[in-house]
Amino acid sequence: MRTIGVALAIPEPGGRLIADARARAGDPLAHAIPTHITLLPPTNVAGLDLVQFAGHLAQVARGSQPFRVVLEGTGTFRPISSVVFVQVSEGVAELARLQAAIRRGPVERPLDFPYHPHVTLAHDVSDAALDEVAAEFGDYRQSFVASEFDLYEQDEGGSWESVRPFPLG
Repeated sequence: MRTIGVALAIPEPGGRLIADARARAGDPLAHAIPTHITLLPPTNVAGLDLVQFAGHLAQVARGSQPFRVVLEGTGTFRPISSVVFVQVSEGVAELARLQAAIRRGPVERPLDFPYHPHVTLAHDVSDAALDEVAAEFGDYRQSFVASEFDLYEQDEGGSWESVRPFPLG
């Protein structure tokens, strides 16, 4: 079975800073998952026509203009989920529109939780490690223009690789 996802990559230097912090926190997926904001969560697809899905993604991207994203401070999903993240403070509405449009295509995937754009700092590590990475990034701020998103596929080893970028506009 093939597992895909769609995400907005976090540009440097933030992508590397966050991945390194995730690794220091002991998160085993720190370097298997590029630093990102999820638009389509990991989705198992059997028999999906990737060409058709790529056409859908291209149409969604063409219908969306580049927009500003600001990452600022931290938050957590505890106690529901053992996650600490960098918050998205600007670009939330645009991200919500993108993810909804992506999920209305050939891959109609319901969400397990309401959509909440974020950048994971640590997942499934000790509470102490979660607290430490949250404190480290408490004053973190990065802004950038989101100009594309990527289709990702998970390989047999569990790492995620970009299959193709989709420029906005």
